[in-house]
Amino acid sequence: MNANPGTTDREPIEANFDGLVGPTHQYAGLATGNRASARNAGLRSNPREAALQGLAKMRALSDLGLAQGLFPPQERPCIAALRARGFSGDDATVLRRAQRAAPERLVAACSASSMWAANAATVSPSADCADGRVHFTVANLASHPHRALEAPETARLLTTWFAPGAHFVHHAPLEAGSDLAQADEGAANQLRLCTSHGAAGLEVFVHGRDENGDARAPTEPRARPRQTRAAGEAIARAHRLCPSRLLLLRQHPAAIAAGAFHNDVVAVSHRNLLLHHEQAYVDDRELPTMAQAVLGPEARLHCLRVDAAELTLDEAVASYLFNSQLVDVPGAGTWLLCAHECQETPRAWNLVQRWIADPDIPIDAVRVFDLRQSMRNGGGPACLRLRVVLTADQRSAVHPGAWLDAARHAELVTWVERHYRDRLEPEDLADPQLLDESRTALDRLTRILGLGNHYAFQR
Repeated sequence: MNANPGTTDREPIEANFDGLVGPTHQYAGLATGNRASARNAGLRSNPREAALQGLAKMRALSDLGLAQGLFPPQERPCIAALRARGFSGDDATVLRRAQRAAPERLVAACSASSMWAANAATVSPSADCADGRVHFTVANLASHPHRALEAPETARLLTTWFAPGAHFVHHAPLEAGSDLAQADEGAANQLRLCTSHGAAGLEVFVHGRDENGDARAPTEPRARPRQTRAAGEAIARAHRLCPSRLLLLRQHPAAIAAGAFHNDVVAVSHRNLLLHHEQAYVDDRELPTMAQAVLGPEARLHCLRVDAAELTLDEAVASYLFNSQLVDVPGAGTWLLCAHECQETPRAWNLVQRWIADPDIPIDAVRVFDLRQSMRNGGGPACLRLRVVLTADQRSAVHPGAWLDAARHAELVTWVERHYRDRLEPEDLADPQLLDESRTALDRLTRILGLGNHYAFQR
């Protein structure tokens, strides 16, 4: 099956690659600063429903004529991570010993957090890079042990989907060090503004603290920043970005304390449109000026800065308004794709309706998605996807298994319904049968996607 979309269209497009929810989707409260994750810690999850909700969003975007891809789940439970902590024996024994001696390690080794593909990597399109190729830097996700496990398998997948060579360049995760001086959370802390997807743009990297720390940064665990300025600077150098088209902004400590652990909880951009909360950044005065300089004097820049009087930070985090996706729907303009929680937050929903009604704001329609299984862990529509701008030739070079269309969606729905549980309790994570079920599911998935022996248990 070749699901590669739109290869006859010569205009560069922005493709979305969503993370497919894994069989061990759970609510463990592992993410410091993530209010939804903490609030729902220990609750029963529904991996089947979570995966089907994510697939429904992917199918909807594909049906709208957008280039839609996917990232498969990572292997969980990660037995190798538990063995690295000194647990020995066969796999069932390792799970049992970890549950008894270090339950927090078992929970981390079972996390399905790779579903939030916005944290997989930072991506710069070829129009921004001096060598004319798409650059990927795998996020080290060093601030949380359960997410730091993801980097090696993410790197393996990205080099499979986007083979290095004439079109794509891959960079290893940054070495964060014991002080996390280069802690990197990926594209969730990256914005891009441009006149069109194929034109050179302004890349904005957002950080919570400077390279050598910041005495003003909050010390409360919930409010500790995850991304560093040094990480953004290192990625910009590796991607060969032009300094005059690069801006480094610091997250506002108030936003982090309110639960905006990533920039994409308080800001979203799309071509020449930027939506952000007034407390997203410590100082954003340079942003409109630099963006206008990059876009050119004839281009119109739309910077919609939402005041706290219109929407508080608490309301922004509860609704995930700024974690919506902005997409160009062929023949129908720019759409805002948001979670149900946005519709259920009155002032957030009023803002959306006002934007759509304003002819000077380039948002033409809104579509609401039920992503409650992900949202209960603090992951909205934009968290689930990694954006990759591709020319026609670059699209042709993407592995065909990466793309989703109606036929593949139907096959994946059947796969989820056959292999995923509809309930998962915290104590189930040590069940050897769950490990067997997960491996059986992933083995079948590699056949569906043409991935070969991608997972460690297959090799």
